[in-house]
Amino acid sequence: MISWTRAFAVLAAVLTLASTVPAQAAPAHPVGTWGASADEVGGNTGAAGLADLSVRNLVHTSLGGSGVRITLSNAFGDRPVTFASAHVGVAGDGAAVVSGTNRPVTFAGADRVTVAPGTEALSDPVDATVPADTTLAVSFHVVGESGPITGHDVATQISYVSGTAGADVAGEESGAAFTTQISRWYWVESVLVEKPRRVKTAVLFGDSITDGNGSTVGANRRWPDVLADRIASSRFAGRFGVMNEGISANRVLVDSTGGQRGLDRFRRDVLDQPGVSTVVLLEGINDIRWDDADEASDLTDAYRELIAQAHAEDVCVIGATLTPYEGGSRYTPERDRVRVAVNEWIRTSGEFDGVVDFDAATRDPDRPARFLPAYDSGDHLHPGDAGYAAMAEAFDLSLLECDR
Repeated sequence: MISWTRAFAVLAAVLTLASTVPAQAAPAHPVGTWGASADEVGGNTGAAGLADLSVRNLVHTSLGGSGVRITLSNAFGDRPVTFASAHVGVAGDGAAVVSGTNRPVTFAGADRVTVAPGTEALSDPVDATVPADTTLAVSFHVVGESGPITGHDVATQISYVSGTAGADVAGEESGAAFTTQISRWYWVESVLVEKPRRVKTAVLFGDSITDGNGSTVGANRRWPDVLADRIASSRFAGRFGVMNEGISANRVLVDSTGGQRGLDRFRRDVLDQPGVSTVVLLEGINDIRWDDADEASDLTDAYRELIAQAHAEDVCVIGATLTPYEGGSRYTPERDRVRVAVNEWIRTSGEFDGVVDFDAATRDPDRPARFLPAYDSGDHLHPGDAGYAAMAEAFDLSLLECDR
């Protein structure tokens, strides 16, 4: 895995050149301001890969900061992939980058990096500061044929790929060359910033409900986004970066179309993140829906294992109750009884460092097995924007003060 010990540069605001560097900077460390769990990207493009094209991923920060770094992941590739001309800038309209902000990114001082299969690459710090709550454009050129793409399938965000093979346009601020829209993120796995040691990373771990499936595309209304906004307007402002490590269709117990099971990806997606102090665990509804968890103990035993892994690294675990889904795909009263039993264990077992009751926050009080209609995206399984906002509002921010 990546080493997080290298010092960051101290930089100026909003992706402009730093004017001075303090003679004695306060102790600092990397914190995640954005993240997306790596997986095999589906669809024909993901399987075939890209060849000599440029990619522009649009990602949204939670926390502002200097010393910006990105990670590029080839965790699920079948061959080395070479990336050139990596840049990071403030996203403008469409695929454009705000003038004067598209800054080059290097890797060990070089303007290109080759990432072996099963690994990822951490960039050098960029001589810039990114603002909080801002959409960035992370661009790079893929040299040669990439093979299968590592990325993130359900981005709930439009990103872009260039239309002309061989033309390296990653450094262009104009979006004119990026003629193909994609609904996934390709290769970019995280954006990090340098912060004082008291600032930490909160990782939100789960499935499609953490991923934001059902929220408005491009609006950043997933519950992790709304939580980040709440943090920014609270007494915790500037103290936590938020990384969304949800994967749509993911399960705790078994591998699936949603990628590696939660038990196996927990270390990479949570414990190996920089500066992590707290994880919110919201996962298990897909195990119930697909009969991998026939009894509550199937999931609660797995939760205990994840809690033990986190506590061994002095990371706090907040347990989140599973949201209702009557009327949704694969709902039956028998499966819902398992969900209800799991939720009771989450609320009462005392095994977690804290609990957030998303079930209570989103259910219809007159029909508690289903969402309150105003919170339903329409498929009865995923919340819509209002439902995700209700989840974020239900989160007691004092839970972030947990300290192991």
